[in-house]
Order: sequence, then structure tokens, then C-alpha cells
Amino acid sequence: MLLNPSLPLAYNSTFEGPHAEARAGFSSESMAGVNLPPELIGLVDQHWLNFPPASSSDHTILGIVYLFIFIAGVFGNGCVLWIFLTTKSLRTSSNVFVANLAVLDLVMMAQLPIFVANSLYQGQVMGKVGCQLFGALGGIAGMGAAVNNVAIAYDRYRTIAFPLDGRMSMKSALLFVLFIWIWAMPFNLMPALEVWNRYVPEGFLTTCSFDYLTNTQDVRVFVMCIFIYAYLLPVSLLVLFYSKILVHVKEHTKAMADQARKMGVKSLAQGQDEKSAEIRIAKVACGIFFLFLCAWTPYATVALMGAFHSNRAILTPFASMVPAVFSKSIACVDPWVYAISHPKFREQMHKRLPWLISEERSSSKASDTTSQASNITSSVDDHKA
Repeated sequence: MLLNPSLPLAYNSTFEGPHAEARAGFSSESMAGVNLPPELIGLVDQHWLNFPPASSSDHTILGIVYLFIFIAGVFGNGCVLWIFLTTKSLRTSSNVFVANLAVLDLVMMAQLPIFVANSLYQGQVMGKVGCQLFGALGGIAGMGAAVNNVAIAYDRYRTIAFPLDGRMSMKSALLFVLFIWIWAMPFNLMPALEVWNRYVPEGFLTTCSFDYLTNTQDVRVFVMCIFIYAYLLPVSLLVLFYSKILVHVKEHTKAMADQARKMGVKSLAQGQDEKSAEIRIAKVACGIFFLFLCAWTPYATVALMGAFHSNRAILTPFASMVPAVFSKSIACVDPWVYAISHPKFREQMHKRLPWLISEERSSSKASDTTSQASNITSSVDDHKA
């Protein structure tokens, strides 16, 4: 069953011993119940043949899970785009990145009908073309979302640190979006065109990803390059910009306190502690960063384990399927986090879909802060998509 992943069948990473010939020849026992066309059978790494095939219930459960994620993700991200395109006040340079993130999430959702069909078919229903399409859609959406998050963090940092002249123009934002899509292409087109690496079935053999298991120097170099390009660099930049944001907010709060003491008042804010802006931004920044890590750390871990870990037996088919669940779930959660945190978006959602989102609470509490503190918090709210 899915919740009790199978143990390996006499695992031997070198494929030596009495079962080596059967595994090398893709024995009927190891491939039982898996419907793969001939052009894909040769791409299945022998690692996966050390494990018993997934049961019908495993495929059914995952198919249902992904169907639910697909419906929620398309609806949520579709709402974000709908509100953005039809509400003039929301069509700002900062929200261009929010809308682009919704588009990237929808690209991720485009994988899911393929997976649901594969789960019902218990194999690759579209053959090699479907395998390449599945891998490319996920890679483009994932790498694009990573860099899009960096662009949002950079935009928020400039808006907060330089409130007078730091706001990005619409033209600059659109150029950033173009750069994001260009950035996402190389490490996805190369495997699709088999220029460097290739897309191969993995796990339950109903999904496809770049090859991280073939025991060659070329594959290990590819895995390390894509790890730096798609994960390590975006994480480092996110840490840099969010750290700068938090430092700036801390300095701003200290300046407000000093000014209040000079004026002989308890606080420049009317009825609100000066530290509230700092605390709120810290929570938002940590939340966004945590979502990003939840989405892509499992993928990075599996790829590195497959390429470099000496004991691959711990990399079971079930373990390889977990990262996809995380990344697709985060792509589904993104728009709802935005709806909860962004007052203008929430207001528009309530006007158009009152049954979905309750009426926005009174804004008197927010108006208690100074104008600069309000700009800081609202700027970070724009990022929360």
C-alpha cells in the first residue's frame, strides 16, 4: 500500500549476483503491471527494478490526490489572474510578479492531467512524448517560480529600502518576467532535446524527471549544475534580500522609537506597538521562505541522493514520489496565501465570490501605524503570493 512503501528486493547497487541478468533484461516480474511502450522501457534505470511494482491502490490513491490538487490549483491560480487582469488598482509592477507566479503555477498544474491518466493506465499513456512533456513542464514551472520568488524579494527590498525612488517601473517588471522565462529554459530544453541528460521514468514509472541515477560523471556534473542553478542560487538570493528587509525594518523601528522619545510621546503609532511592523514582516518573510524550501528541498535531496549517495537502496519509488506532492501542493497553496494576506485582493474576492472569502475586517487597525510603516507591511503583503 502507499502508506507502507515496499522494501527493496535483495538490493544490489552494482547489479551483480544471480538476479543481475533478469534485471538487465527487464524481467517480467519487475515490470509486472507497468504499461510502458518499447521506447521507454530502455530508459528505465535498473535501480527501480530492485523494488516490487506499485499496486493498483497506490496508483489510484496518488491519482485522486493529484486530481484534487489540480482542481484546487487551477481554481486558485485562475482566480489570481482573473482578479489581477480585471482590477485596475491591482495591475501594479509588483503584482506583475504575483500574476507571473500564478501563470507558472498553472504550468505546473498542466502536468497533473498527464499524471492522473498515467495512474489510471498504470504506465506512460502518452509514451516518450508524454514523458518529455511531463518533465519539461515541471522543470520550467519549478525553476521559473524559484527565480520569480527572487524577483519579488528584490522588488520588495527596493520598495522598502528606497520608498521614494525604489519602486520598479512596469517596463522593468515585464523585462524581469521575460528574464524569468528565459532563465527557466536551458536546463529543461537540454534534457528534452537530449543535448545534455534526458527525461526518464522514475518512481512508480508514471512520472518523469531528468536522469539522476545513471552512474556516470556526466550525470553527476549535470545534477550538481542544476542543483546550483535551480536551488542553491535562488535560496542564497532569497536569504540575502529577506535579511536586508528585516535589517531595514529593524533600523526603521529603532528610528521611530528614538523620534518618539525626542517628542516626549510613548509611540508615534496611534495605539499600536512600534515593533508590530517588524514582527509582521519577519513572519511573512519566514513563511514565504519556508514554503519555497518545502516545495523544492525534497526534489534537491532526491536528486543528490540518486547521483552521489553510496546506498541508493534508501531511495525507494515511494520516496521519489514525495517531492512531486510537495511541489504541486505548494503551487496549489500559493494563491490562497495571497488571498488571505493581501487586503485589496481579499476585498475584490469578497465582492465577486462572497461565498468563498469573508468580508474584510475593519482597516482601522492598519491605519494606526505611521505611513512609512504601513508602506513597509503592505509592500511585503504583495509578495505573499
